[in-house]
Amino acid sequence: MTSKVDEALGYEQARDELIEVVRRLEAGGTTLEESLALWERGEELAKVCRRWLEGARARLDAALAEEESERGDEDGNGDGVRDSG
Repeated sequence: MTSKVDEALGYEQARDELIEVVRRLEAGGTTLEESLALWERGEELAKVCRRWLEGARARLDAALAEEESERGDEDGNGDGVRDSG
């Protein structure tokens, strides 16, 4: 489960820490216990990043839907497609 501290991380902070976790895992030289702890931390950081990206996607989708709705109102027929001619 993601902690309150993790939830307060910004996307860039979580991403940068995740990059460091991956670098340490790829470099090796850690004990099994350390590797497992790093893996678990990486999973939590990936969840934080995923939530930020999903939120950004939702905001973009909402903005695009609003724009399409406004364009649909402009052409008068409500289908969102401008009439040619």
